[in-house]
Amino acid sequence: MIIVGLTGGIGSGKTTVAQQFKKLGVPVYIADVEAKNLMHKSKIIKRKLIQLFGDKAYIDDELNKHFIANIIFNDKTYLQKMNAIVHPRVARHFEKWSLKQDAPYVIKEVAILFENGGHKACDYIITVTAPKELRIKRLLMRDNTTKDKIKSIMKNQWTDAEKIKYSQYVIDNVDLEMTKNQVVDIHEDILKRIEEI
Repeated sequence: MIIVGLTGGIGSGKTTVAQQFKKLGVPVYIADVEAKNLMHKSKIIKRKLIQLFGDKAYIDDELNKHFIANIIFNDKTYLQKMNAIVHPRVARHFEKWSLKQDAPYVIKEVAILFENGGHKACDYIITVTAPKELRIKRLLMRDNTTKDKIKSIMKNQWTDAEKIKYSQYVIDNVDLEMTKNQVVDIHEDILKRIEEI
């Protein structure tokens, strides 16, 4: 199975791009969504997160996102420890999922693909970019958040320039019609590359 990593900084519009690939019939795995599912369903992850963050990590069997977010954005070591618990299990879940797909390639959408070393398991990588101010504007409209919180998340992510260095494709996601066209072009190019293998 050919694995295409889809990444980009927070607010760049990875989900929008992923939806366009879905419309073209490409199976898409959204790592953040699956990670959240596993944090709720997996007894092992639950136990380890409670050991890491204490009893307040879950309230009424629900992940206490606000409590955990405050800890991890103020202390990077907690973020790394949490990622070490969750990411290996998400990787295994993705492997099982990808084996069930019947398509020339699959998209694995991961916000921190490079930061967690996940790019090494991808055949091709697409990085989604957008100007920083536009990303901040999108996030303020979408999430109940502040500029400071957004900037602290951005600081924990690789820059676009760093990501582009290791990417085969770049989508500049400013105008939706242009984004759709870029997705179609990339889709056709990947299929062409697969045929040549």
